Amino acid sequence: MDEVTLQLHFNGQWYTAACYRRDRFLAYDIDYAAEFMHDNMPMARVGLNFDINFEEYSRNEWPAFLFDLIPAGAARDAWLAKHNVLETGDRETDWTLLCFAANCPPGNLRIASAVEHTPIIKHPGFSRDEIVERNIDFIEYAAANGAMVAGASSVQGQAPKFLLVQDLKGRWHAEGALPEEIIQNHWIVKFPRGRTGEDRMVLRNEAPYYEVAREFGLKVGPALHYGDNALFIERFDRTIVNAKVLRFGLESATSICKWSGYGPGITNNQICEAMKKLLDNPKPAVLEFLRRDILNLALGNVDNHGRNTAILKTPWETTISPLFDFAPMFLDPEGIPRAARWEQETPMKLPDWGKVAESLSYSGLEANEVRNHLKLDISRVKSLPDVMQRCGVELDIINRLARRIDDLAVNLRDTL
Repeated sequence: MDEVTLQLHFNGQWYTAACYRRDRFLAYDIDYAAEFMHDNMPMARVGLNFDINFEEYSRNEWPAFLFDLIPAGAARDAWLAKHNVLETGDRETDWTLLCFAANCPPGNLRIASAVEHTPIIKHPGFSRDEIVERNIDFIEYAAANGAMVAGASSVQGQAPKFLLVQDLKGRWHAEGALPEEIIQNHWIVKFPRGRTGEDRMVLRNEAPYYEVAREFGLKVGPALHYGDNALFIERFDRTIVNAKVLRFGLESATSICKWSGYGPGITNNQICEAMKKLLDNPKPAVLEFLRRDILNLALGNVDNHGRNTAILKTPWETTISPLFDFAPMFLDPEGIPRAARWEQETPMKLPDWGKVAESLSYSGLEANEVRNHLKLDISRVKSLPDVMQRCGVELDIINRLARRIDDLAVNLRDTL
């Protein structure tokens, strides 16, 4: 195949939106452009950097949003092994995955050929216990139906995750395997990355970490549900209205920064600059992102790369998505370094927040306003140990982070 067709879900139906040729040319479908170019809604675009029009986009590299659709990490390994495809670590493998494995990624985009080549295996569904036990029948079924998705790209995404739906009887299936009218909810189910005690501790504390973030005043979705080494996460890029599934656009920060690839490669400043350029009201998103990074530093979430931040595109607004993949990753046995930094930040040192505030200022957000917002967080940072305990974070983690939290509070006070 030398060309793929991009399908986009909008207002409850799939459209043929665009095609991408392997020689790096992207063009919207003529009929699609004629219908949607006047409003040019972000949710209807294949990527925020690609306005809807009749032009042909040419790039030296793949459009970055395509990497949001390709399975990575554990999901990539599972798909390649199942189809006896050799991993070459280059665009040839990426192209194969794009053509045949991007059938049901998060967000509202998919590749038509991947849908055509993914057979739906009828199944009565699984109980919650069977999923938690990682029953071998469930693993094989999920992999065969493309339900396995990538983890964090900076750690090769080896934490197994599955995109699942619940039917009206409460049974669990791969997303895409059921008629929409019998789906009651959409989930991501996540297991420990490895078999060590630290891996299990990371997963066990992810749900409490979300509640700490909620008390900190960040944008957080529904509470997570943990039990027996399995974490159940309600998805925010799907909702059901009148028995119809509505899919919202979800584009990684890596994509809006035009970074075509995996792993670290963009700075926090670049993410903020892209949001300023592409969002109609960037101020809340920029401040939210800044405050999330304060909590990343305080709570040791070092896996803060650009694919762990996303823009959510709905009919009502386009802004930073609720928090996700927020956990005590400093515990990871492989020793993950902080993935994304501020340009004003020195490795092994905390940022100079005054300089960060200056770098983020623009006509709609003055540096002093940024500083004032951050000054309000000094007391919140100081109180984090108490908040963590109240939210159920394990005492060992609280004790290990106490010095870091104190240092960050002092750092905020001294640099603002």
